[in-house]
Amino acid sequence: MKDYQLPMLPPAVELETKPVLKQLARANRALAELKGYADTIPNKHILINAAMINESKDSSAIENIITTHDDLYRAMSSDVGGTPAAKEVANYRKALWHGYQLIKKHEMITTIMIVEIQGLIENNRAGIRKLPGTVLRNDQTGEIIYTPPSYESEIRKLLTNLEKYINTDDNTVDPLIKLAVIHYQFESIHPFYDGNGRTGRIINILYLVLQELLDSPILYLSGYIIRNKAAYYRLFQHVRVSDDWEAWILYMLQGIEEMSVETLKLVKHINAEVEKMSTEIKSTLPKIYSRELIDLLFHEFYTKIVYVQEGLGVTRKTAAGYLDSLEKHGFLVSEKIGKEKIYQNRRLYDLIKTPT
Repeated sequence: MKDYQLPMLPPAVELETKPVLKQLARANRALAELKGYADTIPNKHILINAAMINESKDSSAIENIITTHDDLYRAMSSDVGGTPAAKEVANYRKALWHGYQLIKKHEMITTIMIVEIQGLIENNRAGIRKLPGTVLRNDQTGEIIYTPPSYESEIRKLLTNLEKYINTDDNTVDPLIKLAVIHYQFESIHPFYDGNGRTGRIINILYLVLQELLDSPILYLSGYIIRNKAAYYRLFQHVRVSDDWEAWILYMLQGIEEMSVETLKLVKHINAEVEKMSTEIKSTLPKIYSRELIDLLFHEFYTKIVYVQEGLGVTRKTAAGYLDSLEKHGFLVSEKIGKEKIYQNRRLYDLIKTPT
């Protein structure tokens, strides 16, 4: 197959077609509604953690790294728990959070940051590809369908161009359309030996935060992509072959709309559960109730004695007593993982496991 020469950005075609503009309005409306509701919730870390768990799991599943919420729970809660796949998913979550912190600090997305994120995903420092020979094949037939740029100098030149495109606000193209272009271009550059897809999907989320379309990384597009995986790869190839962007941009905009609606439902369910459990604990266990305790119980879908001890500034004995009381009254379920006793917030876990 003839090598495809990846053009520099911006694309030399009209991106804002009538169908795209129509879908763009729906996507922007749904995303704005999600942002507006999330902005009213005081403890956003609860929503961030919940969204990150599902994004990490689904983005990894796109690359056939399959894990369950149970395995992920064990990998997150203990150094000895979880399968190798679950630990990879946990690495993705760590990379996503690190990327979010970098965005908040630097207010831009750079090649150096992208390399850092990929290094956390893969847990290595291989960095940008230096050796030629990388090809993308059809999973079923083994046929080579795409040969990405081969040489490091070419890859870095394209990444510099992409970095400029990401960080230039020229107001000529809507940010959601730019997001679709950015994702296509990054995946086509394919700058790493591994982890390109997962890194690219983190860039999607970070770009929404960079553009202030979201304050927090709570929109997980991978849930949409995993349900429409064949179209995801088919439309990548369609752009390469035809230079027709419309179908690809529509796909991404539909994903943003669909996942904004789904994420809003999840956020509302979580917020309602926080208030419900808060009321119940205040009624049944008034002596241990505090808003800080509720925040700790929903910070992750599990907690430990040491988290409560440090979070509330109490002794280990007091923290253990709090958690045992909460378990006795049905608010938590405990499990021994390795040498640690882990307390799971089953209500939050069930919401995250079945988000809609």
